[in-house]
Order: sequence, then C-alpha cells, then structure tokens
Amino acid sequence: MIDVCCAIIVNEAGLVLVTQRSATMSMPLKMEFPGGKMEPGESPEDCLIREIKEELDVEVEIVAAIPASSYHYPTFSILLIPFVCRIVAGEILLKEHAAYAWMEPSDLLNCDWAEADIPVVHEYLNPANHTSIKE
Repeated sequence: MIDVCCAIIVNEAGLVLVTQRSATMSMPLKMEFPGGKMEPGESPEDCLIREIKEELDVEVEIVAAIPASSYHYPTFSILLIPFVCRIVAGEILLKEHAAYAWMEPSDLLNCDWAEADIPVVHEYLNPANHTSIKE
C-alpha cells in the first residue's frame, strides 16, 4: 500500500482546482487532485505541503481533512489521504501536469478522474465528512 496525499484546493469563489495528468504519467491525461507519495517519517500534512510546492509552486494552508480512501489498481494499491486547502502564497506553475482548471463543485463528477480520486470527490461533496483543522 502506497500512502499518497492529495489537495482539494478551493479558492475564494468556492471553485476547486483539478489537474490533468501529463501524457507521460501513468493514467495519462486523467484528472486528479494534485499531491504525491509520502516519504518515510513524513506526516501527511508535511507531505501535502511539500508536494504542492513541488508540483504547482504554491504554498497551501490545510483547512480540513477528509477521510482517507484506499484503491486497488491492478499492479498496486494506494491509500489516498485528502485535505481541503487554500493557496496562501504564489501563482500556479505546472511542473508535472498537462493542465489545470478551476471548477464548480457541482461539475466535479463530470471529469474523467483517475480511479482512486473518485471516492475522494464524493467525500468532498459531502461536507459532513470534513474534519475542520483551521477556520
């Protein structure tokens, strides 16, 4: 099981950032919430902040946690640990992804998601599942 953290980044207007995997990544051109693998000894929160800085060149603040979700692909399994975040510094600069978009939450289910992200989308759309971290 690979532990992976992902960011559901929400802007002031309530739009959600979605990123498109590049053509050279596994699951090419699928949509996903940005993030990445935890390193040994790293907390999920530290992993998320590091990965978003590496992938998007922005600093985020974690606002809430959403229940983790496991997904089993044919050749590996992941535990996806999602956090709702907001950008506190920087401008988005794609370093790994093909594209990004700000979307209305109601449109999220219409995306061609990487399979592991689908349960996270559903959890995000049910605010009762969010655990507030900061106000």
